[in-house]
Order: sequence, then C-alpha cells, then structure tokens
Amino acid sequence: MRTEGDTWDIKSSVGSTALFVAAARALAGDEPGALAEDPFAEDFLRAAGAEWAALLDGEVPGHPLTDTEFGKDFQEFQAARTRYFDDYFREAGAADIRQVVILAAGLDARAYRLPWADGTVVYELDRPQVLDFKREVLSGNGDEPRADRREIPADLRDDWPRALRDSGFDPSAPTAWLVEGLLIYLPADAVEQLFETIDALSAPGSRVAIEQMDQMPESAAAAFAEQGEETENARNEWVGLIYNEPRSEAAEWFTARGWSAERVDVPDYLREHGRPAPAGEPGAGLVSALVSLVTAVRS
Repeated sequence: MRTEGDTWDIKSSVGSTALFVAAARALAGDEPGALAEDPFAEDFLRAAGAEWAALLDGEVPGHPLTDTEFGKDFQEFQAARTRYFDDYFREAGAADIRQVVILAAGLDARAYRLPWADGTVVYELDRPQVLDFKREVLSGNGDEPRADRREIPADLRDDWPRALRDSGFDPSAPTAWLVEGLLIYLPADAVEQLFETIDALSAPGSRVAIEQMDQMPESAAAAFAEQGEETENARNEWVGLIYNEPRSEAAEWFTARGWSAERVDVPDYLREHGRPAPAGEPGAGLVSALVSLVTAVRS
C-alpha cells in the first residue's frame, strides 16, 4: 500500500511493476507479427533474478502473464502502447524536435533502440536506484545509447524541473515529453501539478504523449484486492500501489490551454492495427479497456 514519502528500487513497490511490464513486452515481442519489439526487456529481466529468467524460458506454469486471459490482454496492451509511443518519438524527430524528456523512465530503453537524429538529447528522470540498475545492465552488455542520454536522478515529488535544467534542459527549445505508466501512481492533485509543470516548461512546437487510465470500477478494484490476499504476485499487488481516483482527462486539459490534442482508446488502437481487443466489460482481467493514449502539440 502507498504511503506518503514511500520509497522503492527496481525490485520493490512501484519499481517492481517495471519488471512485470518488461516481461509483458518481452513475451509480446516474441509473438509472430508483434506490434512492437523491445530486445532490451529480456536483458533487464535476466539481470533481475532467476524467477524472471524462468518466466521467459517458460518454466513458470500458471503465471498470470502467460496462462490467463489477463496475461494475453496485458501483453497486447504493452505492445500497443510501446508501438504508439515509438511512433510518437519518430514523428517528433521528423518535426525537428531534438530535446526529449521521459518522466519516470523505469526500464524504458528507447534511448538505445530508436533511430534518433543527430543532436538529440534524451533526459531520463527516475529514482537513482532504478537508473543505476538500467545503466549497469546495459553498459555491462556493451550497449550504448543512440542519442545524448542524460540521467536525472530525481523523485517527481521533489523539485525535478530544477534538476532537469541543471542537466542542460532548455525550456526555450521544443520538447517531446513522455508520460507513460506514471499517472496511476500519482494522486489527482499531483497529476494536475505535473500537467501544469509540463505546460510551463514547453516552448512552441513542443509535444507530450500521455498514457492515462479511467478510474477502475469498485467491483474490479475489490476483485484485485481479494485476489491479492489469496495469492502474492505483481498483478494482484498492483492495485495497492495505484491511486484509483478521478483525474483530469489529459486531452481535455491540454486542449483547454491551447494545445491540439488527440486521444485513442487502447481497444480501438488494437483494432486499427488488426490485433484482438479486450472483450467484455472492464474488470480485474481487462484493465487495458480503461486505458487511453493521448498526444498533444503546442502551436
């Protein structure tokens, strides 16, 4: 359960969800015709411990990521959002944006795997333990970023804009922001403050891409909590780490402030790309039906 000022590393609390998500990306990428591939996800999992390596090797029978309706849905969802945000960054680069900020970067390896234009600077913000783990794994494998990657060890509850500027961020230059897998771990007032900060730091021509999730129905949240009491795994513990409450809708928020915003719901995005979309009502096994992806551009 979240508490005020709580902390974590890559294997605990909010940090551990990054490994669960990386596992979904790795498994989804192995499927024929996958929407997206992230070859670095497997590297992180094998470095994280034998239990994650065993999952990749098919040696964990009954795991929720591989043997349940939830797992199939979650894998497709992770591939979809990875593809959406990869395309977003490619389009930002084509628009001559050379400054990128990834908030709560976790195990995002886009600085290493996307074809960045010369002169692109990628700022990655996260807790120092998470950044240390990622750097050690990738450098240990001899991998090098394809852009000027700059780590910003900062908690988003602190003065991260100052840390960003101290590392060379230029608020007068257009920026491509990424807010992926973050908002559900923030209370509503913190989401509002985050949006306000992005707006204040964004020069004309800037873009922001956001993943958001509608409030989970009480019945679904209760089902997660009940399952969490019966069995311990990242899926069931997850509901205790999020703030399941109403938040500002990102497309509406940025549109009201002069940005041009577009929103797509994940089930619609999957159907547009010829992939199976969640069937039935959103619930404990169909979280992706509540998720939407937003891109906004400042004129």
